[in-house]
Amino acid sequence: MILFLIFFVLPLSVSAALYYASGTGTGWRTADRSSAGLLPPAASHHPAVVRVFAAQTVRWRGIFATHCWIVFKPEGAASYSRYDYTAWGEPIRLNGFEPDGRWFGARPETVYAADGAAAAALIPAMQQAIETYAWRNRGDYRAWPGPNSNTFVAAVLDTLPGLAAALPPTAIGKDFPYDGRWLRFTQSGTGFRLSLGGYAGLTLGWVEGIEVNILGAVAGLDVRRPAIKLPGLGRIGMRGHDGPATPLPGALASG
Repeated sequence: MILFLIFFVLPLSVSAALYYASGTGTGWRTADRSSAGLLPPAASHHPAVVRVFAAQTVRWRGIFATHCWIVFKPEGAASYSRYDYTAWGEPIRLNGFEPDGRWFGARPETVYAADGAAAAALIPAMQQAIETYAWRNRGDYRAWPGPNSNTFVAAVLDTLPGLAAALPPTAIGKDFPYDGRWLRFTQSGTGFRLSLGGYAGLTLGWVEGIEVNILGAVAGLDVRRPAIKLPGLGRIGMRGHDGPATPLPGALASG
């Protein structure tokens, strides 16, 4: 009980206090959704690009959750393709927002980045995974425990075995068993994930670290890139990926 209070209740309480002190939840209908300047202009950037972004989600859910999405551009393409999984309209939403746009005012962070030949090799498999995603019909979306936006992104990444990428601990729904398998290898292939319907679970992996999921809230430890993972507060420590943390050369400086 003491550990539960320290690693789950306390971080969520701190996150709630920070959320309300910042005034983040006010005026979301008119919140800024412009580019955060994390991508170079597509038309003048020839190499292929793959990005996974995450940003604090809308209204009170931002206390404990982030929204993840996928962006890619094949080599030579003149525009980016952004894929979100949403609760309105067709669940899989193509180019509904700026590729690196703020999520209702929240600036995104880069969860995974690949460029050039590495990105080009990933894109066909990502496109196939998106086109064949099982939970793609109206009414399939469930904010909790899933399948939601983070379930969708996790499912796409799972088709890319060996990829050193892990969604943030605040990506509620990432552990939902979208394929019905409650026990499976982690996406990186370096461990395993046990998920009890998304309501509880355990992840052990070299890339993913140690994660304990209780009702979607995740606490854990990353040894590979030293950091602690806390509900609401997310990752505290080293960044979890090798990609750029700042805008690439030529990126629009609107952030």
